[in-house]
Amino acid sequence: MSEGLLSELLGGEGEEPKSGGASEAAIGAEAFAAAVAAIASRQDPEVARKTGVFLDHQSHLLEIQAKHLEDAHELRLAELRAQKREGTIRRFGMRIRVAFQILAVVVAAFIGAGILVMVHDAFTSRAVVVEPFQAPPGLVAQGMTGAVAASALLDELNRLQRATRTSAVKREFSTAWGNEVKLAVPETGISIGEISRVLKSRFGHDVHIDGDLIETAAGTLALTIRGDGVVPRTFNGASGEFSKLTIAAAEYVYSQAEPVPWAYYLQNYQRNEEAIEFCRATVASADKAYRPYLLNVWANGVLATGGSAAESLVLYRAALKLKPDYWAAHTNIVNAFWVMGDEEDAWRAGEDLYKAAGGRPGRAPELMYANLDNLTWNLLPNLNANTADIDATAGAGSTSSSTALSIADVQARLHNPQAAELALQTTTPVANDPTIEAMTHFVRGELALDAGNSERAVTEMEAFGQAYRDPTISSNFAGFNCWIAPAEEAAGHPDRADAVLKAAGTYVDCYRFRGDILDHRGDWPDAQKAYAAAVELAPDLPAGYYTWGVALSRHGDLAGAVAKFKQANQRGPHWADPLKAWGDVLTKQAHWREALIEYDEALKYAPDWAALQEVRQIAATPRT
Repeated sequence: MSEGLLSELLGGEGEEPKSGGASEAAIGAEAFAAAVAAIASRQDPEVARKTGVFLDHQSHLLEIQAKHLEDAHELRLAELRAQKREGTIRRFGMRIRVAFQILAVVVAAFIGAGILVMVHDAFTSRAVVVEPFQAPPGLVAQGMTGAVAASALLDELNRLQRATRTSAVKREFSTAWGNEVKLAVPETGISIGEISRVLKSRFGHDVHIDGDLIETAAGTLALTIRGDGVVPRTFNGASGEFSKLTIAAAEYVYSQAEPVPWAYYLQNYQRNEEAIEFCRATVASADKAYRPYLLNVWANGVLATGGSAAESLVLYRAALKLKPDYWAAHTNIVNAFWVMGDEEDAWRAGEDLYKAAGGRPGRAPELMYANLDNLTWNLLPNLNANTADIDATAGAGSTSSSTALSIADVQARLHNPQAAELALQTTTPVANDPTIEAMTHFVRGELALDAGNSERAVTEMEAFGQAYRDPTISSNFAGFNCWIAPAEEAAGHPDRADAVLKAAGTYVDCYRFRGDILDHRGDWPDAQKAYAAAVELAPDLPAGYYTWGVALSRHGDLAGAVAKFKQANQRGPHWADPLKAWGDVLTKQAHWREALIEYDEALKYAPDWAALQEVRQIAATPRT
C-alpha cells in the first residue's frame, strides 16, 4: 500500500488512532475496510475485491477477539470475586482455628490446674472421712443400715465442730460415698473422684473412720469405731439408745481426730475438769504443733475451776515458749496476772505482746489486745476488735466468753446506754455459757450506776455478785466485783460495800472505789490514802489518777485535779473520761476555749456520750 494511500487512510500525518473497547475496535475495522476498499477500487478492482475479502476476514477475526475479550473479562471478574470470597472464608477459618487452638490451650491449662489442685489437695488434705459401717441383716431390716449409722456419726461430728469456738484450724468431715465428681477420664473409665480419692489415700493425711453396728445376744446395741490412728472402741447401749451411742462415739472420734478443737469444745461447754484431764494426758504424745494449744486450754481450765493462777501462768509461758507468736497465750498471761491482782505486771505483759507483734496494728489480731485495752481504757479499738470478731463468727464470737457481752460492757463504759442495751438484747445464746447471764447483770448495773439509778444498780450488781462466785466468771472478768461496792454504798448499804471491798482483792478499781466511798462518808484523809494506794498498785494504769482527780475537783483543788487528769491522760490517752473531767475543771474556771479543746478531744473517743455533748455545746456558746 502506497504511503499516500496510507496517509489518506490515517486521516493525516501525525494523528494517533483513538482507543476504545473491543466492539468499538470491530466497528472501526469495518469502517477501515470499507474505506480501504473504496480507495483501492479507484486503482484496481481486483485488488479492491481481494482487499475487501481480506479486510472482511480481519473484521470477523476482530469480532471474535472482541467477544473472547468480553468473555475473558467476565470470567476474570468471577475469578476475582471467588478469590475474594475464598480469602474471606480462609481468614474466617484461620480465626476459627486460632480460637480452637486458644480454647485447647485454656482447657489444657484448666486440666493442668485441676491436676495441680488435686495433687495439692491430696498432700494437704486433713479430712476425717467416714466410711460406710457394717450392719447385720436384722438391723438393716429395721432401717439401721451401715450408711445410716455412718451418717448419724457424721452429723454428730459436724455438730460438735460447729459448737466449738476456737480460732484453731479444724478438719473437714465428709463421707466416703457422697459429693463425688462423676466425670470420667477418657479411655480409662476412672472417675475424677476416684483419682482424687486415690491421691489423698496415697499422699494425704486423712483419717478414715469405719466400724460396725451389731445387736448382741442380750438384745442391746454395740457400736464399734475404728480408724487410722484411732484405737478401736465399742460403745454399748439399749436398743432404743442409738442416738446416745452415736454421741459417745462421735465425741471419741472428735477427740482422737481433732484434739485441739475437742479440748476447746470441753472448755466452751464448761467441762473444765475433763478438759484438764484430756490435755494433761494428751499433750506429751500430741503433735508438736498441737501442744501450745493444749497447754493453753489446760491453763484456762485451771483458772475456770478455781485453781492457782500461778500454775496457769506457768502453762501459758510453756505454750508461748513452744510458739512465740501464739497471741492467745500472750493475752492470757495478761489475764493471769490480772486474776492474781497484779495489774501492773498484767500491763507489762500487755506491753510484751505489743512488742512481740511489732506494734499495733501488727502481727497479732486486734482482739488479742482486749485485756490490755481494758486495763488502759482503750475503748474504741476494743469495741472495733470485738465487733469484727462477732462479724467473722456469725454472732457467736471466738473466745470462751460471749463477745457480744464484751461489746455491751465497752458501750456502757463509752456512756452509750442505747448501744449497750442493744448489744445485750442481741446476744446470741450459747449453751452452758454462764458468762451471758452474769455479764448481762453487770452491764445493766453499770448503766444504772452511770444514770444515778441506785436501786436498779444494786439489784443488778448483787445478781452479778452471786454469779461471780463461779470461777468461770471471776477468771474471765477479774476485778469486776469491785463495782458492786459503789452500788451498795449508793443504795444505803455501807456494811455490804465494806464486805465487798474486803473480799474483792487487790485491784485498782477496788482501791479507787474505796476512796470514793470514804470521801462520801466524809473521811477525806483516808479517802486520799485509798486513791494513793490505787496509783501505787498500778502506776502505769490511768484509772487511779482519774478518780483521784475527780475527788480533788470536788474538794476545790482544781490545780491538783488537772495534774491528776494529765497523768491519767498520759497512761490512757484514748480514754474520754479524764479529758471531759479536765474540761469540766476548765469550765469552772471560765476557760471556755481551753475547755472546748479538751471536750473535742474527748469526743474522739466517746462520740455518743450525751453529757459530753451537752457540756461541749455550753463551752462553744459565744460570750460577750
